[in-house]
Amino acid sequence: MIAGALRFRFEDSVVIVEAGSTVLVPAGIAHTFGNAGPEPSRFIIIAPTRIDELIGQLHASDVADHPEIYRRHASELLE
Repeated sequence: MIAGALRFRFEDSVVIVEAGSTVLVPAGIAHTFGNAGPEPSRFIIIAPTRIDELIGQLHASDVADHPEIYRRHASELLE
């Protein structure tokens, strides 16, 4: 985390992390994250190529296409 705070939800827990923190999400662990505070958050993600491609395709597509994009990348949208 560079600035602000993020809320991470894992399979069975929720963690709030603030600037200066590091979070490791092991492969295969269901998770999501979002801004946890009133200020914008800034963070760096180090991800494998498959996840980078998934994120790029999601941002470049219509929401209606997202289920197929997740399937092609062996991922699943949980919320």
